[in-house]
Amino acid sequence: MQFKKMSLCVLFFILLFTGCDSKDENIPKDTIKNSIAKENSTFFVDLQTTNNEIIKAKISKNKIEFENINNKVVLLNFFATWCPPCKAEIPHLNALVKKYPNDFEIVAVLLEKNKTNEEIMAFIEEFNILYKITHSSNNYLLEQAVGGVKSIPTMYLLNKQGEIKQKYIGIVLEEMLEIDIKKAMEN
Repeated sequence: MQFKKMSLCVLFFILLFTGCDSKDENIPKDTIKNSIAKENSTFFVDLQTTNNEIIKAKISKNKIEFENINNKVVLLNFFATWCPPCKAEIPHLNALVKKYPNDFEIVAVLLEKNKTNEEIMAFIEEFNILYKITHSSNNYLLEQAVGGVKSIPTMYLLNKQGEIKQKYIGIVLEEMLEIDIKKAMEN
């Protein structure tokens, strides 16, 4: 009996600390085929949030600048509503947004193409999400620009200049994120 409990605990933690595989059928490859950021290229993407705000992103190698987000550290969070680790990290991300309201922002990039705005708003309400969620076909342009997302959640921490300072795959401890956020705020 003890062995069975221990095995279940180990299995639970393995599932918790690994990401979910991205569902390939959700990625419209034809719309992004020729839009991937090349070594020396720069391109622009408009990301639409659930409240119809447009976030303008300028993407170049190792740098993502957001026109509407000035002088803040940004956590770019690629996620899906069906992903258990993505759901598990929401309270921790909310805590960080509350703790650093003036210097830090999260832009969550939904990688599901068939979600309606109403479904996403219900998800936001259910999980009391305090940060921006983008949902449009342009999300996949951004996903490809960072080299593709193989599993979710995948997050990129950007300093105030938009430089990619850290990449995280799978769920990340809040304390670890906070240490990296503080370092990015100093640079």
